[in-house]
Amino acid sequence: MPTPLRRDGDLTRRTFLLAAGGVGVTAALAACTPQGASPAPATSATPAAWTPPAEPMAFPQGYTWGASTSAFQIEGALAADGRGASVWDTFAALPGKIADDSTGDPAADQYHRYVEDVALMSSLGLGAYRFSISWSRVLPTGAGEINQAGLDYYRRLVDELVGAGIRPTITLFHWDLPQALQDVGGWSSRDTAARFADYAAVCFEALGDAGADWLTLNEPKTHAFVGHWYGVHAPGLRDPDAAAAAVHHQLLAHGLAVQRFRESSTPGRIGAALNLIPVIPTDPDYPEAATFTDARENRLFLDPILKGSYPDDAIGDQAGQLPADPAEFLALQQPGDLDLISSPCDLLAIQYYGVTGIDSIGNTVEIAPTSAATWQQIDPQGLYDLLTRLKDEYPAIPLILTENGIPDATADITVDDPDRIEFLRSHFQQAARAIGDGVPLEGHYVWSLLDNFEWAEGYTQRWGIVAVDFDTQERTPKKSAGFFADVIAAGAVSRD
Repeated sequence: MPTPLRRDGDLTRRTFLLAAGGVGVTAALAACTPQGASPAPATSATPAAWTPPAEPMAFPQGYTWGASTSAFQIEGALAADGRGASVWDTFAALPGKIADDSTGDPAADQYHRYVEDVALMSSLGLGAYRFSISWSRVLPTGAGEINQAGLDYYRRLVDELVGAGIRPTITLFHWDLPQALQDVGGWSSRDTAARFADYAAVCFEALGDAGADWLTLNEPKTHAFVGHWYGVHAPGLRDPDAAAAAVHHQLLAHGLAVQRFRESSTPGRIGAALNLIPVIPTDPDYPEAATFTDARENRLFLDPILKGSYPDDAIGDQAGQLPADPAEFLALQQPGDLDLISSPCDLLAIQYYGVTGIDSIGNTVEIAPTSAATWQQIDPQGLYDLLTRLKDEYPAIPLILTENGIPDATADITVDDPDRIEFLRSHFQQAARAIGDGVPLEGHYVWSLLDNFEWAEGYTQRWGIVAVDFDTQERTPKKSAGFFADVIAAGAVSRD
């Protein structure tokens, strides 16, 4: 059984960070990299802290630089052209569910402004754009008759991207399940996986000639846990067994969609997008809760997709586990399910935001500086640790980093974002370091292209490298966009 990452000095570092209190993110990142980088995983002789070289760190020829978004967060136009309701339409309409009582309309109105946005991407030198398709825009009730007007929108977007020399990276599901499917069980129902496969086949047929990279699911963990266990995302359930069912049925949907992709002979590649997090025990003498947390947060998703099996320590009543009934979870699994789930993929997409500390009884412990999103503990070296772990512990597969970013320090419109520049610089450095150590990382997409509707936070957090005035829809590149454009043009990241 793999154990979570241990690092010498974590407790000392945590004590310093908590005592420092108001330390800024830029200052904290500077403390982590380059001069005071977090120590490497402990060995019998712990090596010196890594620092980037003085000369720029170059990326391989053909490395993909991109930016990511998702349909509900940026499209707006929720009632346009026959789109059906999703669980996020329903959830956002409930009082008190969204921090500022906002909804996904107008968001960044990309439905009407995609031409402008593609031109903006081109001006930054982006080689790829990751977006998601709204299932309920294509199939308003989740199944049955196709809404051609909705599908035509994605055809126009794909054509605009291809015409600008930007490769589409298309996510089929980014949490916005059609409400009609939720009404008959949602991801608690096995039938939803079958409906997803049908929907995927529609998209492959309509858009498959673009030679895109396809991602079946975005962060099935977040949707299962935050939406079905914690209840703070749509559909707003608080049922660990429903969360466990959502895990299995989403992964089954992934496998079925990969099968349909192969049957369709669609050109391009396909995989899934998993949010993964290094789990670091803060009590080295009692790491068991961190081991269970690692199983829940990482191996519950990596193992079935890449190894064809579920870990036996992710679900149960121990500290750190998903507190669902293991017998009920096992009963969901039918013969052949894991063979489907582990259908060979062409790539694995990784979303990385930071690390977490776990104490001896399973509590989350702050071991790194946080951003304005207080759940985010920023540790650039955690990206290196994660990527090398994937190389060392799992079958070889091309990797793409499809989300990596930080919110602005303020909810106000700003283009001055030094924290984001330092965040991106330090993570680009760790990515280049990992590539140099043999990790098959092929691309890096920042989150996000645009300020957007940030789920339960509404418009109170701004994650874009491009500022959006949600009243006028004016787009203004932030300083981080200029920094990113320079890195893309150089194919390298400098030390400072």
